[in-house]
Amino acid sequence: MGLDLGKRLRKSSEALMGRLAGIFGDGGIGEDQLAEAEEVLLGSDLGWELTDRILEELPRRVRRTDDSWREVLAGILMENVPVPPPVREDVEKPRITMVIGVNGAGKTTTVARLAARAVGEGSRVLLACADTFRAAAADQLETWGKRLDVPVLVQLHGADAGAVAFDAVTRGVVKGYDEVLIDTAGRLPNKKGLLDELKKIHMVSGKAMPSAPHRVLLVLDGTVGQNAYSQAEQFMTAVPVTGLVVTKLDGTAKGGAVLAMAGKLGIPVEYIGVGEGPEDLVDFDLAAFVRALLSAGVPNRR
Repeated sequence: MGLDLGKRLRKSSEALMGRLAGIFGDGGIGEDQLAEAEEVLLGSDLGWELTDRILEELPRRVRRTDDSWREVLAGILMENVPVPPPVREDVEKPRITMVIGVNGAGKTTTVARLAARAVGEGSRVLLACADTFRAAAADQLETWGKRLDVPVLVQLHGADAGAVAFDAVTRGVVKGYDEVLIDTAGRLPNKKGLLDELKKIHMVSGKAMPSAPHRVLLVLDGTVGQNAYSQAEQFMTAVPVTGLVVTKLDGTAKGGAVLAMAGKLGIPVEYIGVGEGPEDLVDFDLAAFVRALLSAGVPNRR
């Protein structure tokens, strides 16, 4: 049985579509309805830019087509989000993934879940803890390593994070691993020391393997909504982020922020977290996400 995304995003769906269905119903879209809709869209954390676009485009497109306002809204939301590039089959192994984000966003758990997915696909995985100042980070990653039967590279407390990354990438190449996942420190990104550390990790990974890192994934807490936008911008000044991971979406009504942030940042969403289990980190499917987000208040139609 596949994951029921509509059920996992129910809080966000009810906050958005449940209320919009009560405003628009099956009738027309007038100024009064649009004024009410604006409050709902902003309350769902879609942000001013996307909200303004919806309010401008929705009545115009509904008048111009035979589509329902629901179908038109889905189209507008999908147009706003960058699509991840196709997976390249020719990337040399090991594939190096650097995972960044603030503490508490689910960064280390995301690393572990990515490892579990890779192991399930038959890949040999090496984990590396480049957060050398927080003992709990190494402990957490080692616990996951034992659970998944995956080796974890950990160095002494206070060791150079760049050296950890260099050793991990080198070991990945020499030992023939398929995937190397590097967990990084998650102090607040307004700390210059952290940003410099991330730059160094990125740089030395490339010295150990010229094409590395192949991915830089930024983990954002979905319950924070668009407040994570400023965090993301600061991380992006340090390293070239290739994709977003938005976690904890099952427990928030702010799921609309996924679409708003991806559009404003211009970075595709690679994965979303919609539960507590390892299997609850899923590939981001834009069409499926929008359908789930707009499911509340929409009758089933054959």
